[in-house]
Amino acid sequence: MKKICLISAGMMLAVMVMFSSCGKEKKTPGTSVKAEVAKSEKGVTIAFVDLDSLMTKYQYYLDCSELLEKKSAGINATLNNKGIALQKEMADFQEKIQKGTITEEQAMKLQTSLQNKQAQLQTLQQNLTEEFQKEQLKYNAALHDSVDNFLRSYNKTAGYTYILARSNDNILLADPQYDITQDVIDGLNKRYKK
Repeated sequence: MKKICLISAGMMLAVMVMFSSCGKEKKTPGTSVKAEVAKSEKGVTIAFVDLDSLMTKYQYYLDCSELLEKKSAGINATLNNKGIALQKEMADFQEKIQKGTITEEQAMKLQTSLQNKQAQLQTLQQNLTEEFQKEQLKYNAALHDSVDNFLRSYNKTAGYTYILARSNDNILLADPQYDITQDVIDGLNKRYKK
């Protein structure tokens, strides 16, 4: 489940950072060395953030991942316990039928009861899964907002035209001097309060 969270949050961040509108203000004296960018003839300035590093070092993301992992484990434990209990009841039912210790009428009532319990378990699984997905979306939206707001603030002094997201091989070649990942991680962690 953690890998799913990492992938979905990473993908969301990649899209968000790539399409985030970044202001075109000029940098002011005293900006970080990372903010020193070479301008092309058209005056375009580009920097990038490595999403893999961001996801392993941004404390908010780590805290959310931990919370979601615990919630997922709790859901799995609940469903496993209820599933095991239902299987035991079904095995007892089969044993009673094989031994002939219950009447046909009792068997039909037990079978109906077990089918109802199985349907309830499936409904519970569906509800818990939907609830988990909603919570995951809520954390992903908050993560998106957090990074977006920070980049907007950061870019007021940095003055980049574009800030791209680097994830896996989507940027094949980049000059490390335009990597603002550590600035972004430091700034996000400084602003983050649990």
